[in-house]
Amino acid sequence: MPPKSLAEFELLVMLAALRLGAEEAYTVSIADDIQRKTGRSVRRANVYTTLQRLEAKGLVSTRLGDPRPERGGKPRRLVALEPDGIAAVRSTTAAIRAMAAELDDAIGGAR
Repeated sequence: MPPKSLAEFELLVMLAALRLGAEEAYTVSIADDIQRKTGRSVRRANVYTTLQRLEAKGLVSTRLGDPRPERGGKPRRLVALEPDGIAAVRSTTAAIRAMAAELDDAIGGAR
C-alpha cells in the first residue's frame, strides 16, 4: 500500500514535530515552530485537532512526558512520528518537489 498523502497543515505539523524531536514536540511547541518558520498565525486548537487525526491514522503517537513545574505539575503530551508517518512526510514532500521542479522562474524561487 502506498504511503498516505498529507494535507498542507498536517505536513507542517509533522515537519515541526520532526524538527523538535520526540522530547520537545507537543501542541504549543509545534504551533510556535510553525509560526516561527512560516510567519503564519497558528491556533493551538488546530494543532491539537490535527494531532488527534494523525494519531487516529497511525502516523504519530503521543505519550505523557514528565510533570512540569511551570505547568503546575501537569505533563506535556509529547508527539513522535511513527514509521508510516515518516513515509507519508517523505512521499508528500517528494511529490511537492517533483511538481515544483523547474518552476523557479514561474514561482520566483531561489537562484
